[in-house]
Amino acid sequence: EGKLVESGGAPVQAGGSLRLSCAASGLTFDDYAYGWFRQTPGKEREGVAWITPSNGITTYGNSVKGRFTISSDISKNTVYLQMNNLTPADTAVYYCAAVWALTANQARGLSYDKYDYWGQGTQVRVSS
Repeated sequence: EGKLVESGGAPVQAGGSLRLSCAASGLTFDDYAYGWFRQTPGKEREGVAWITPSNGITTYGNSVKGRFTISSDISKNTVYLQMNNLTPADTAVYYCAAVWALTANQARGLSYDKYDYWGQGTQVRVSS
């Protein structure tokens, strides 16, 4: 059974940076596309970034384009989200998700319930 574990969330001041990690286990890492999502209370879950580790193709949500970078390390079965120039609007619980045999662009258009695995989330809190 596959498992995703996020880490790296923390309090940070506006303008700062964080790097989130998503460690995958129990699955063939590069058979999946991965996405980072975020959610705040009372709001819909928002897709942030997606990657296909097998070819490195990435795609981003409009609200983070140019500030966030998704990457992966196949040797470590880990997906990263580098977040720069953070603002209070980036405050959320960040989740990692994986879906089998899709590209990053296909995963971007996928409804949340179609993903195969979700992590437990990691809290990012940006203060002004």
